[in-house]
Amino acid sequence: MVAWRFQLLNTPYGGVTEGPVWDGEFLYFTHIPTSRIMRYDLRSQAISEWRSGTNRTNGLAHDLQGRLFGCCSGGRAIVRFDPDGRNVRIAERLDGKQLNTPNDLAIDRQGRVWFTNPWNEGNIDATEREELDHRSVLCATPQADGSYTVSRATFDTSMPNGLLVAPDQHTLYVAESGYATERPRELRAYPIQADGSLGPYTLLHTFGTDAAGVHRGIDGMCLDAEGNIVATAGWEQGGPGPMIYVFSPTGRVLETHPVPALRPTNCCFGGPDMTTLFVTSTQGHFFRAETDRVGWAMYP
Repeated sequence: MVAWRFQLLNTPYGGVTEGPVWDGEFLYFTHIPTSRIMRYDLRSQAISEWRSGTNRTNGLAHDLQGRLFGCCSGGRAIVRFDPDGRNVRIAERLDGKQLNTPNDLAIDRQGRVWFTNPWNEGNIDATEREELDHRSVLCATPQADGSYTVSRATFDTSMPNGLLVAPDQHTLYVAESGYATERPRELRAYPIQADGSLGPYTLLHTFGTDAAGVHRGIDGMCLDAEGNIVATAGWEQGGPGPMIYVFSPTGRVLETHPVPALRPTNCCFGGPDMTTLFVTSTQGHFFRAETDRVGWAMYP
C-alpha cells in the first residue's frame, strides 16, 4: 500500500466544502456557506468561481449525458445546473410535502436521481421546519415529458448521508451517519430491484454506537475501478481520527489513509488517468493526493 500524501490546494475557505466531481477537464466542488460552486483547472492550478447563488448546494453529480445536478439544501430541492446559467429545480416535494435538506446524490444509467434527505439545520434558514416525518433516501425518476416523479426508497434510515450506485447498477450503497448515540453509524448495501425499489440491506461496516460519541461515520464516498468504496469518515474527537477508508464491495477494510483535516466531507477521483483523489472538509479544505488506485465514475 502506498501512503497518500495530501496537498492543500487553497487556504481553507472557512465553512464546509463538499461535492467534488470531475468532468474530464475540470474539478468542481461546492462551498456551502457562500452558495458557490468552485472550479479547479488542473493545467493552470487556478481555482475560480463557476457559479454563485446556489442556495447552499451540497452534493454534486453528473448524469450519463454530463449534465450537472446538485442537492440544493437551502432551497430544499434537487437542481440541475444548465450551461445557460439556469438552476432548474427537478425535485422539490414528496407526496405534496417539501423535501428536507437534500444532502448527497447519485445518478444511475436510467437517469434516476437517488438522493439522501436528512435534516441539516446548518444548511437552512432557522425559520424553516420539517414537513416530512422521516429522513430517507428518495428517488427522482425522469418522465417522458422531462419532469421527475419523487418516491421514497428507504424506510429504515434516520440520517442518510453519502450514497453511490454500484458500477453494475444493482446495488445502492448508503451511509447511515446520524449522531444519535442509540443508532449505529453504518455502511449499507441495498439491492436495487427490477422495479426500482430497494430490497433489504446488507450491513457492510459499522462504526458502532457509544454514548461518548467517539466515532463519526461516513460522510461522502466515491468508487474505484475495481468497485471498491472510497469514503471520508472519522473526526478529531476520538477513534482513529479523520480518515479515507477503502472498503471492498463486501465491506472489508482494505486501506486507511489519515487526512490532515478535522472532518473530511467528501472525495472523488479525477485527472487524466483518474488516479488523483480530491478531498473536501468541514473547515473548507480542498486537497489532492496522488494514489495507487484508479477511480471510476459513470461520467466522463
